[in-house]
Amino acid sequence: MADLLKKKTKAHTRYYLADGTLVPGSTTVCGILNKPALVKWANNLGLQGIDSTKYTDKAAKIGTLIHAMVEAHITGNPIEDYEDYSEFDVKMATIGYNKYLEWEQAHKIEPIFNEKKFVSEKHKYGGTLDFYCKLDGKYTLIDFKSGKGIFNEHFLQVSSYANLLTENKHKVEQILILNIGRNEDEPFKHEVINKPTINKYFKMFKACLSVYYCKKELDWK
Repeated sequence: MADLLKKKTKAHTRYYLADGTLVPGSTTVCGILNKPALVKWANNLGLQGIDSTKYTDKAAKIGTLIHAMVEAHITGNPIEDYEDYSEFDVKMATIGYNKYLEWEQAHKIEPIFNEKKFVSEKHKYGGTLDFYCKLDGKYTLIDFKSGKGIFNEHFLQVSSYANLLTENKHKVEQILILNIGRNEDEPFKHEVINKPTINKYFKMFKACLSVYYCKKELDWK
């Protein structure tokens, strides 16, 4: 299962249409949006004498490990090697992982697949879905996040994943974002997004996708 940790830290997954055309991933498309809140956050850290880059890298590493732990639990393949992680990283990630286990005990979960790649031939983009299952009897798309909360860009991203499922003939009855805090101070929360809201966010995602392709045509620097 050591390969799982390596897979989680790969730079970028590539997505191809049936004819071999390379298309962007959902994360790349969502990334064209400006995020002014991040600038303010980084500035606040700087005023405290904290390097925001190092802080983000450490937080991302713990988030990656939480995700890997959850995936290993879902697949039944335990992680065998933590050599790339410090004792502190594992301790913090275990806090988040235990929060997930507590949530899971309150639900009936029937896994269908996880970490599966899809592409949209119609809209020309791809994405890798965290977890698709029957949750309490409903076909559910679950997206795992780690951090301080659930934000609009998460809805934008998961709307593109929901479309990938439906376009590829998989039933979606509900969409769930599961935010797993990386320590005792960060919250564990889940939010179910209804279809009308998802449809609105997907409309916005398609606008972002259009901007992405326009910038590519213009060789935007």
